[in-house]
Amino acid sequence: MPSRTNLGVSYDRSAPRRPVNLSLNTDLLAQVREVTPNLSATVETLLGDYLQSARQQREDEQRKLDGVIDAVNELHARHGFLSDEFSTL
Repeated sequence: MPSRTNLGVSYDRSAPRRPVNLSLNTDLLAQVREVTPNLSATVETLLGDYLQSARQQREDEQRKLDGVIDAVNELHARHGFLSDEFSTL
């Protein structure tokens, strides 16, 4: 089994396996079968890598949003908003 995914991927590698149905391009599948002895392990490794990447991207986006919110709050604290002059609240 490929060992690339032990870079912080958090899933239980000893969890039981279950069969799933996938629809794959036949030409791609034939070419992949030529280079990998274990398609299931390869797909599992790739899904683990994808999961790690997707989680990292989500965390990065959240950090950017938090930065924008902090900047807007700081701007408001220093200068207020133009609309504050017209607020009836």
